[in-house]
Amino acid sequence: MKDQIQNANHKNLIHTDSFDYTTNMLSKKNVQIEKVITQLIDFQVAIPSWALGAGGTRFGRFGYGGEPSTLGEKIDDVGILHALTGSAGSISLHIPWDIPSDPSAIKERAASHGIIFDAVNSNTFQDQKGQRKSYKYGSLCNEDAAVREQAIAHNHEVIKIGESLGSKSITVWLADGSTFPGQASFRRTLDHTANSLKNIYSEMPTDWRMFIEYKPYEPNFYHTVIQDWGTSLMLATETGDRAHTLVDLGHHLPNTNIENIVSTLIYKGRLGGFHFNDSKYGDDDLTVGSIKPYQLFLIFNELVAGMENNTADNPPLAWMIDASHNVKDPLEDLLQSLDAILISYAQALLIDQEKLKNAQINHDVVACQEILHEAYRTDVRPLVAEARKRAGAAINPIDTYRDLKIRESLILKRGQHSQATGL
Repeated sequence: MKDQIQNANHKNLIHTDSFDYTTNMLSKKNVQIEKVITQLIDFQVAIPSWALGAGGTRFGRFGYGGEPSTLGEKIDDVGILHALTGSAGSISLHIPWDIPSDPSAIKERAASHGIIFDAVNSNTFQDQKGQRKSYKYGSLCNEDAAVREQAIAHNHEVIKIGESLGSKSITVWLADGSTFPGQASFRRTLDHTANSLKNIYSEMPTDWRMFIEYKPYEPNFYHTVIQDWGTSLMLATETGDRAHTLVDLGHHLPNTNIENIVSTLIYKGRLGGFHFNDSKYGDDDLTVGSIKPYQLFLIFNELVAGMENNTADNPPLAWMIDASHNVKDPLEDLLQSLDAILISYAQALLIDQEKLKNAQINHDVVACQEILHEAYRTDVRPLVAEARKRAGAAINPIDTYRDLKIRESLILKRGQHSQATGL
């Protein structure tokens, strides 16, 4: 595929002119262009194993054809994304949807694509075939100690699987909560969850981290045990130094100031990472940047500023796309998401943080807004394209993907009715 990508790049006659124009313009603003490009090349986003097939809703699922039906095929698909973008260098597995039967062979297959294993994800939000106890009324929070023990044991198993693959972190997301008033005790469910997380944490290798995800509602609509970032932070603090909060962009009530949350968590040294997506109404899991691109930019502004002034020694952040591709080719959707992430990151890197700081100190509200808008309104796509080109990836991944007829070749190889596990 590398040769095909390079041939496609040679045919792209517009990039050189647009990159020269952008370079000339930004140089006059004292932007360190080479530094920005290097940072873009280094930026890697994990692809979740469950997002490589067609998504769906509780009303139905519409297959796309050529979906990966095995973990090996999923890794191959991430390899396609990484070859086209240069920024999809890791995969995040969801257990038990994707348990490797031969970890060594799977690691070797991933390595052949230049891919490593990001966080492993446990699943206690649905019952599996043959499962002894049900999670109908919660998992780590359940009043039944036997259910909690089963959920804890599953997380221990996930950690062992992750160890065999070279992963260094586990993400815990819980559907635990209640649907009706009086159904559950807020205090006891929180206490059970806190104790369960400590038990899981105690089994982690010393170089591992735990990411605790939160969500305000769904599937339980009256009360969710870990409903917001404050609860996640509290549990992480109680659990241990290597436990952190994970922010999913779709896991917030409408109009929540996510960039403020990001800033606060970095300030406390407890931001673990991100699940990127976008939303209109709730946890829609739409293509990154498709609805609220300015919000994504503002979030990256806080990330860049926070990590440059990392007084609380916040660890390096883990990035992952968490989207559901209901009507799109899953690979094209992921390509669009990767593009949106890098564009927002590049725009944030253009912000003159010192100039912004001075404007804030002097209460120059107009200047603050102008500084942000100047960066946001800059067309940084030539910089992103140049970063891809230097990384040996495609200048225009979507066009190259279509020109090479990759989806057609996957359908030819795997069939029209193959179906991926997970979403």
